Order: sequence, then C-alpha cells, then structure tokens
Amino acid sequence: MTPRQSISRAARIAFVLVALPTCGVPPLLQAAPPVAVAAPVAKAALAAPAAIPARPEQITFEPLAFEPPAAATFRRVLPDGTAVYLAPSHEFPLITVSITFKGGSSLDPADMPGLTAMTARMIREGGTAKRKPGEFDETLDFLATEASVAANDTFITATMNCLKTNFDESLSLFVEMLRTPGFDDARLATAKARAIEGLKQRNDDASSIIGREWKRLVYGPDHFEAAEPTDATVAKIDRERLGAMHRRLIHPGNAIVSVSGDFDEPEMLAKLGRAFSGWERGELAPGPVAPAATLTPGLYHVPKDIPQGKVVMGRRAITRDDPDAIPLLLLNEILGAGGFTSRLMQKVRSNEGLAYSVRSAVAPKVDYPGDFRAGFESKSATVALATKLVLDEITMVREELVTEDELDTAKKSLIETFPRQFESKPQMLRVFVNDEWTKRPADYWKTFRQKVAAVTREDLQRVARKYLDPQQMAILVVGDWDEIAKGDLQGRATMKEFFDGAVKHLPLRDPLTLQPLPEGKAAK
Repeated sequence: MTPRQSISRAARIAFVLVALPTCGVPPLLQAAPPVAVAAPVAKAALAAPAAIPARPEQITFEPLAFEPPAAATFRRVLPDGTAVYLAPSHEFPLITVSITFKGGSSLDPADMPGLTAMTARMIREGGTAKRKPGEFDETLDFLATEASVAANDTFITATMNCLKTNFDESLSLFVEMLRTPGFDDARLATAKARAIEGLKQRNDDASSIIGREWKRLVYGPDHFEAAEPTDATVAKIDRERLGAMHRRLIHPGNAIVSVSGDFDEPEMLAKLGRAFSGWERGELAPGPVAPAATLTPGLYHVPKDIPQGKVVMGRRAITRDDPDAIPLLLLNEILGAGGFTSRLMQKVRSNEGLAYSVRSAVAPKVDYPGDFRAGFESKSATVALATKLVLDEITMVREELVTEDELDTAKKSLIETFPRQFESKPQMLRVFVNDEWTKRPADYWKTFRQKVAAVTREDLQRVARKYLDPQQMAILVVGDWDEIAKGDLQGRATMKEFFDGAVKHLPLRDPLTLQPLPEGKAAK
C-alpha cells in the first residue's frame, strides 16, 4: 500500500468514527461547539448545576422539534433529463455518488433467476472495455476510491466514495465502468464458480430452507419472489446475457443520481452533465408483476435432522401505501416487533422460556401486498406449545383491545425514532430517491407522525381482524417431524391441534438443482 493510500484510508476511518449527522437534526442534537467557545459554557455549567431528579421517571425532556426535509429542495435535473439529488456537506473532504437504476431480480428471465444479480456483480468485477479487471481495481485502489454495484428485487444501485481531490478521475472511472463494462471471461468464470459453491450450502441451515419454502408458499413457485438460481441456470449465464441485461437497465433513462459530500452545487452539476453526455437514454424499466398465486392455509413441514424446529406462520397482508399500513405497523410493534416489550417475546421467551428469540414482522410491498409473519426456533418437543402460544396472542389482539400503555409505547417507538430516516445526508438522499421511484405520496413524511398519533385501539383491533386471521394463515415447520408432532412432555400442546392435524410434508430440495430429494433424505 502506498503512503497516499494509507493516508486516504485513515481519513476514511476517521470520517466513520468521528462524523456526526447534522442534516435535519435539531440544534440540541447537533455536534458540540468548537473548543474556543466550549470553556465558558463549561464554567457556566459548574456555576449553576442542574438539579438531578430523585427518580428516573421524574426526568423530563423537551419535546423533539424536527421537521422532515423536503425532497424538492435537493432535486435538480441534468441537461439530458436525468434527476439528481444534491446534498453538499463540507465537514470532510469526501464525496459519495450513488446511481439507482430501476429493475432488479423482478426482471430476471424465468429460465435464469439470478441474472440481474450476476450482471451487477460483473459490472464491478469484470473490468471495462478499455481496462482489464486487475488494472481497473489497482487504479481505484491507488486513488483510495471505493466502487460497488449491487442488485435487489427492484433496483440496481452503483455507489462510489472518493476523496474530493481526485473526484474528477474517480467519476470518470465510475462512469466508464457503468457505460462500458468488460465482463471479463476469467472473472465471470470465477464468479459463477463461487455462486455454485454458495448454492451447495443452501441446506446447511434451517433458516435458508424455511425462507425458500415460505416464499414459494406465499408468492407461488413461479413468481420472481420465490425464484432461486440452480447450478444449471448459473452455468447458462454468459457475456451475451449479461450484456443484454446491462443495455436494458444501465442507462440515464432508467436512473436517478444522488451526490453528498464536499462539493459546490453548480460545479457538480456541470461535472455530472459532462460525464453523462453522449450516454444514450434507453427506455424506463417496468415495475414488478404481482404474483398470481394465492396462499393456501394449512400446516406444512420440511424434513431436516436437527434437534430444534424452525417455525414461521403468516399470510399475505398489505401494500405499503394502504391506509391500514400504519395501524398494522403499530399492531405489529405491540405483537412481536417491539423487542422485549412485545407480547410474543414476553409470553414465549420471558414467561415460558421456549425460544431465545421470537418476533413478528410486516413486510409491505409497493406494487402488491407483502406478508405478515411470526417466527421462532424452539427445541422439537416444545414447537407445538410455542406455536399455540403465538397463535393465542394473535387471536387475543383480534378479540380484545390492546391497552392504552401498549399503544402509547408503540406510537412513541415510531414517532421518536422518526428522525433516523434522515439522520445523515446519504441516508436522506436514499429516502428521496426511493420515494421518487416508488411514487410515494408527496405529503407522506410531513403527515406520518400525525397519522401515527391519530391511531386508536379500535383501529388496531379492526386491522387485526382484517389481516391476522389464524385460519387464513400457513404454518411452516422445518425439523424432525416425528419428534415435533408429539408435543411437550406435559401434554400442553401437540401438532394435531392445528388444522385438525392435517399436515402437508414438503420435500427437502437438492441444494444445487432444487429438485426434491428422495423421501427420507433429510440433510444433517
């Protein structure tokens, strides 16, 4: 490593350890004043110490004064029509550029799941049309510039972080990587080999198995949510398929840019305009298609020879912008997302000691309803009892109003952590970019806390009855069924109590092919 690299990397470490977010943070929460003015303040504090309350509950706090920033304040448009969000910050000589392209694994061909993820990976690892991968990597390292490209279900995000002093050269390399990726054959072969090695481990842990089978139950085996690569589909990926996906998604007509750090706005707009000049704007990628399958309620089991059972239960629930989304999020906070204050944690872990961790989650989708699910891991003999207790708590929030204290705690959790959405300028810009892509209502953040505060106990019971009917849920168990089915030694519960004991045994799948393994072949 060169001295220049050592200094720049040290600067990055210092930035991570020392930097405090200031964007949108109330004055009382911002960084302390300089040392030159801190001494008088300290003397004043010594002269007039604040009274210390006798008990913690007597401590009072000033109301949190915070207004979310408006996206329009930071939004600009390049000459070619590309939207850009800019947030200058001169505390440190660093600049971060992030380009979000619409389209992720939702656009994978049915016969090649994982193509978009591999395309993103190879854009970064495969060099460029002018530079071999090794040369490209070494150039970035010399500049102490970090570049990454990653894909999820709906987006590909390319990010670059560099020093202000070498921004021009770093931006040129970054755009070169995105516009003209090399897709080096040797690097592609290595990436495919690593991917296949990763596939071999898919049955090593029950969490991987239950996640895979849960998506198949909830969204259907033919939907992209449940699609997973196999050794055969990975083997079929080639430079031609990567190039086609790149041309479809990686272009200014399908991108939103965000920049934060030490720069002047007019100069940055000019540099971005030059960097994007001549880059052809293609068509906007389509959004994800809603699943056609519906969840069939019931009890399901996947065999695995382990001493514990892994359990998830739930159903399709709600879209992100549904009017019921906020009440359901609050209900979920009370039921199982609120850590040790949640009902499931108190009942299943604290009171009964049946699981180390138990929780529930609501995962709304933008384009179609996501799912509600609750899950835990317990020793085989107590899986039935823990399942019964979880379902009892779900039934209880349908039949009885939650307490005022529970609702108040849940509201405070959402309202008082609200500023974290905007706690740093890069985080703030990610919110703005996501909101633009997903067409979130313009007043969402302005009215969010008022909507949370307006929710009543009756609202929570209403959404519980609408979305959390145990009879419409699936229960999926991974483990040794013979041990799990018998229930606990005290006879408090057995698996026959759920869906009249009717269970559908799903096959354990070969980790490479995803084809059912022979009956009775449960992976260790």
